[in-house]
Formats: sequence, structure tokens, C-alpha cells
Amino acid sequence: MRPARLAALLIALPLLAAAAPPVIPGNAAIDAEATRLMAAAQAQGLAVAVIDDGQVVHAGAYGKRNAAGEPLLPDTVMYGASLTKAVFGYWVMQLVEEGKLDLDRPLAAYLDRPLPEYSGFLTSYSWQHLAGDERWRRLTTRMLLTHSSGFANFAFLEPDRRLRMHFDPGTRYAYSGEGLILLQFVLERGLGQDVGAEVQRRVFTPLGMTRTSLKWRADFRPNLADGWRENGSVEPHDERSKVRVAGSMDTTIADMAKMAAGYINGTGLSPAGLKALTAPHLPITTATQFPTLQPELPPAKRRPDLAAGLGVIVFGGPQGPGFYKGGHNDSTGNTWVCVKASKRCVVILANDVRAERAFPQLVRFILGETGVPWGWEYGAMDFLR
Repeated sequence: MRPARLAALLIALPLLAAAAPPVIPGNAAIDAEATRLMAAAQAQGLAVAVIDDGQVVHAGAYGKRNAAGEPLLPDTVMYGASLTKAVFGYWVMQLVEEGKLDLDRPLAAYLDRPLPEYSGFLTSYSWQHLAGDERWRRLTTRMLLTHSSGFANFAFLEPDRRLRMHFDPGTRYAYSGEGLILLQFVLERGLGQDVGAEVQRRVFTPLGMTRTSLKWRADFRPNLADGWRENGSVEPHDERSKVRVAGSMDTTIADMAKMAAGYINGTGLSPAGLKALTAPHLPITTATQFPTLQPELPPAKRRPDLAAGLGVIVFGGPQGPGFYKGGHNDSTGNTWVCVKASKRCVVILANDVRAERAFPQLVRFILGETGVPWGWEYGAMDFLR
């Protein structure tokens, strides 16, 4: 990584005077509030981890892991959803620091032939639809990690299921799992990286995350969480047989506590590498995160302290700069929030999507007011108080 060039590409966020962090409640109080909010949200399962000064101080699980009523435990395997993206970004920064990857080198330079000539990587379609649009040659690692590729979230969401670029890459934020899949392909094809094995070797194993993987493991089955949808129906846990860095990780709250502590401490990274992950690389200019390709707000209506980091969202707040990452599907709600100055984090994994209504209040109860952009993340959701 080139520090001078990196600094030049970061954006300046407003400087806010940081308040002293509040006292973190004791474990019994956290357990009681998590249980109360889970019930108020009519959710069946919820797990919470807390990191203070870079150390794990709490990891608890509440409710059920399946329709049979078996308890959700700290070592129950749950779906990580898009928290996978933040873990992937963490490993990518290790490659950058080792000189194997450059954040700003066009990805085309790592491939032995043009991208539209490849097909058959994790999807039923190919990148051939990009033929004739030479903008794909401008794509870089930084653009894909900051969701500024120009792609929709996934090509299968396009009306004709054809991948296309909706804007010049690097010019604005628009959430795209498709971009992360492309970066995975480049790392595997162009750099010869076995992404699943390398993330296991470089991240999960050093951090002691023994029940976490980017693809399904049979030993997860005896203690596995199914999910609940908004209508209360049960969704069996998906046994994802392929590594997909956009969201294939299975994990536990005990393991994610270790991940959050390792991340906030920068384990395996230099101070400059850790700073780059959670620095503001690209302004966020939309009212909400979804739909992906919504119009940008007029400058006067944008939140000036909100920006994309490398796999996370960064923001300013009353306790100083922070970052977070969410994860969601029809039966899963996850969030991971950190305050940088105090090295405090809260991780919430929920195997019931209805629990998302409780996230702002539970994070606020533990960390105090942080400035997390809940409205941008979830839109007009009716949050619990």
C-alpha cells in the first residue's frame, strides 16, 4: 500500500468533539435487556457480544435455535450473511499490505484475458454482458470494497437478468454483492488464491474461530440455528456448499466476538492497514441503503459524516468516529457496530429477522449513543424503544 496515495484518496469527514464513553452495563443487565427487546420484537432468537477496550467482555445467546425449541447457545452456528463482506475486506487488506494486491490497480491487470470472456463463476450467467462497455477495465479493488462498481446488487435482480454498469465506476456508492463476487474471482483466477482456505488460515484459525467457515461444514449440524421470517414461518438453515464472499459465512456469537476484537485491535495488520479499512473512502449520497440504484440526494440533504470504508460503513458520532456492517436475509438480521476511540463493539446475530427492530435500542443500551445511521440502513422501520 502507498500511504501518500491512500491519504490523498480518502475524504474528509466533519470533526466532532468526542464525549467520554458511558459505562458498559454488566452482563446480567445486558442479558435482561436483550431478552426484553427480543420478546418485544416477537423474535425467537438473538445473540449478543460486547467488546470493551479491544477485549471480549460478554457473549450471550437467548431464545430458540429451531422450531423444536432447542436453545440458542453462544456456540450455536448461525448465518453470518453480509458480515462476510467485512471479514473478506479484512483479509484483502492483509494481501494489500503484503504487496500481492494494490487497491487502485485496475483488476484487468490481474487477468490473462478480458473479463467478458470468462464465465461460470458461482453464477448461472457470465460477464459476457459487459462486452462493449469498456468501463469494466477501470474497476479496482477499492471500488469493489466501497460498493462503487456501478453494478446492481446482483445481476439476477435486473429485469433481464443481464449484468450491466449503471454509472461510471468509483463515482458513487450503490451496494453490490456482485462487485464482491467479481473481486473474489479476480483473487482466485488472477492471484491463485483459494479464498475459503486462505480466510480460514489467515483469519479464522489465528483468532480461534473454530466454528466459523465460508462454506458449510457437516460438524455444524448438531448445533445449528434455523431462522424465522417476518410472518413467523421457519426457514431451515441453508447448507451453502460454495464460498461466496458476498455472504456465505456461518459463524457463532462466540466466534464473532473474537472477530470483532481482532478487527478493532488490527490483529494481523499494521496500524496503517487497520486505519485504511475504517477510513472514509467514498461519500454516501443516498437517503437509504436500499434500493441499491436509487437517486442521489441533493448535497444539502446528505449526511456529511457518512461514508464507505473497505467492507464497512463509517460514520461520525458523539463518541467519535465509528464503523458498522449489517447482514440480512428473509430470516436473518445481523449487525456489528464499533466505536474506534474506546475500541468498543457490539455484535448482534439474530436467527429471526424481526429482531432487527430491536437493534438500535440494544446497541444504545450497551454503548450509549453512537451515531449509527439506523435510518439509512433500515429505511422506515418502526424501531423499538
